[in-house]
Amino acid sequence: MAGEGDSEPRKSFKLLGFLDVQSVPCARESVLYGSLGSLVVGLGHFLATSRVRRSCDFAVGGFISTMLGYWFYCRYNLAQQRIRQRMLKEGMKNRILFEGSYLDPEKKQTGSERSDS
Repeated sequence: MAGEGDSEPRKSFKLLGFLDVQSVPCARESVLYGSLGSLVVGLGHFLATSRVRRSCDFAVGGFISTMLGYWFYCRYNLAQQRIRQRMLKEGMKNRILFEGSYLDPEKKQTGSERSDS
């Protein structure tokens, strides 16, 4: 099978010489959606107006706006996911720490414990 036991490192693709698309989260998807947005906007403008130069300008604008829009959307969702993971990890740690103690929220209080408090 391909991918199993490969000792060769994956080749990285640097966009504009500094953005490593392989290692930066959301970079690859942003570039792909940006190129698709560029194609749609440029072709749509060309079909509507038949002006080549202006359509290329719109295509560049479509690429930039689609790429940045998806970049911010993806990074926001990634940050939200990391916050939820951190909260879940902390909750699991507290659950293990307090399990069986009087601080355990799932521990049922008996009648004698209720009379003491």
